[in-house]
Amino acid sequence: MSQPPAALSILLVDDEAPARARLRDLLADIAPELPNDIVAEAENGAQALALLAQRPVDVALVDIRMPIMDGIELARHLARLCPPPIVVFVTAYDAYAVQAFDLNAVDYLLKPVRAQRLLLALRKVVANRPAATETHALLPRTAARSHLSCHERGRLLLVPVKEIVYLKADRKYVTARTRDREYLLDESLTQLEVEFGTMFIRLHRGILAARDAICGFEKSASDDAETQWQTILQDIPERLPVSRRQWPLLKSYARQSGN
Repeated sequence: MSQPPAALSILLVDDEAPARARLRDLLADIAPELPNDIVAEAENGAQALALLAQRPVDVALVDIRMPIMDGIELARHLARLCPPPIVVFVTAYDAYAVQAFDLNAVDYLLKPVRAQRLLLALRKVVANRPAATETHALLPRTAARSHLSCHERGRLLLVPVKEIVYLKADRKYVTARTRDREYLLDESLTQLEVEFGTMFIRLHRGILAARDAICGFEKSASDDAETQWQTILQDIPERLPVSRRQWPLLKSYARQSGN
């Protein structure tokens, strides 16, 4: 006798309680045809990320317009989880469909959602789960996040990218420095450079600095043959080393920007 299919684990993400209640009802209606289990509910993207840090799911049903972190931003974060949940957008607005599919969403449902339409979307999830999982990890370069996430003492902290002065590789972590403090990120410096290359510039093999935070460069007092110049940063006394390899690029950047 064949085993019954495992229930699809689901996270509901919508800032409106009635919308989440309707999805719960619809999922209960289609459960005989497609077993599902609502693992958790969130009112915004930040809350969803905190919940997923505790329990992964197969699929996230995500609204788009939400406070704190909207659905598009959430999808960019979800794509970097391992394994990433598959995203199905459920929204009252059709204007975000192109962005949604650029982010590898499996489907895009317009409210009010009907049971059979939801069933069709979740069948797509089941049918395409391996392929979707593989493609979810690859985002277009234009899909840059506005925040990076940091887990600290059981809390999820969101770090605005525009407030980061520099990113420094630190063993298996990356330190993000704002004007106020440091955050430890479980990220790859190389991937951050790809994602935020228009905002940051490489100073050294292990350091990216925000272009807007660079005030200038000065000769290094260090005897290190690898670094002859240091970067002066706005509002931060710390100086960051510039490698010989990067110096020609940075010298050109300094001339163009007037630093």
